Amino acid sequence: MQTNEIVMPGKVEPSGFEVRVRDLPAPAQGQVTLRMDATGVSFAEQQMRRGKYYDQPAFPFVPGYDVVGTVTAVGPGVDPALVGRRFAAVIKTGGWASHLQLDAADLVPVPDQVSAAAAETVAVNGVTAWQMLHRSARVRRGGTIVVLGANGGVGSTLVQLARHAGMTVIGTASERHHETLRRLGAIPVDYRDPEKMYRQIRELAPDGVDAVFDHVGGPALVDSWALLRRGGTLVSYGTAATKDEEGNAQLPVLKSYGRLLLWNYLPNGKRANFYSFWAGLRFRASFRRRLAADLTQVLKLVAEGVVTPQIAAEFPLANAAAALSLAESRTVSGKVVIVP
Repeated sequence: MQTNEIVMPGKVEPSGFEVRVRDLPAPAQGQVTLRMDATGVSFAEQQMRRGKYYDQPAFPFVPGYDVVGTVTAVGPGVDPALVGRRFAAVIKTGGWASHLQLDAADLVPVPDQVSAAAAETVAVNGVTAWQMLHRSARVRRGGTIVVLGANGGVGSTLVQLARHAGMTVIGTASERHHETLRRLGAIPVDYRDPEKMYRQIRELAPDGVDAVFDHVGGPALVDSWALLRRGGTLVSYGTAATKDEEGNAQLPVLKSYGRLLLWNYLPNGKRANFYSFWAGLRFRASFRRRLAADLTQVLKLVAEGVVTPQIAAEFPLANAAAALSLAESRTVSGKVVIVP
């Protein structure tokens, strides 16, 4: 079998991506061969092409943080009944390929009534949103939260999960996305003027909020921290503010982590967390169980119509460069999806 792959050869513009065709061997012990039905563009790929993702592999490599696909072959030790069934998996790299191999233990079943594109949209984004809301912040019903970048893939999912859990959501986005946020149940605030944005949020929640979910990082973390009421939680899960800066890719993350750690020692009853999707990976079995449980919950909500995946656009694999360019334009709401 052959596979078509999109390769990031180095720090290049999307137009510099390469297409590679190579032979795919039979799956090894514990592995499956997956035919890609949908993959996507996450913020990680936007950082990776700049060499700015915290622990990305050395160039060249095949990007693709998550994937939904159909099993076409199984290796020794894997149940043959998996062939022909559809699964989602979070893999960090390798998803931008027509076929790929991965461990069967990483597969999470996708309900029949959920399309491949819909499942892909909530794979890494849904797990991230679910874990930040229910495992990191643990906001109770009736609470108020702030979601920065609420029109994005993680943000739009987080808004819906929070509304389903009975929370009030203040979401930031450019004005063109405000109607979408209202439809999802959030109170929109324009983020183009940060000083005005934080002032408006304080007017909407004068007693403070129960949680802020901040993917921006950088100096504005101080402003997000200040929005919290006593007992509130700041969840930082990215450093978008430094995406285009040159230098060490790990430094912005380490700076944010250090700042958040110190804030937890302040006597104000507030908490600060740096969310990492891959936290606990060294305990691989428990990590996989937790990921599968959380993604299964999100996919169940999609199947029930509680969560509507926000698909910004779909591109064929051969046009992955255009898909990334659109995602980086910051003009879309939801996630850009790549299909065969």
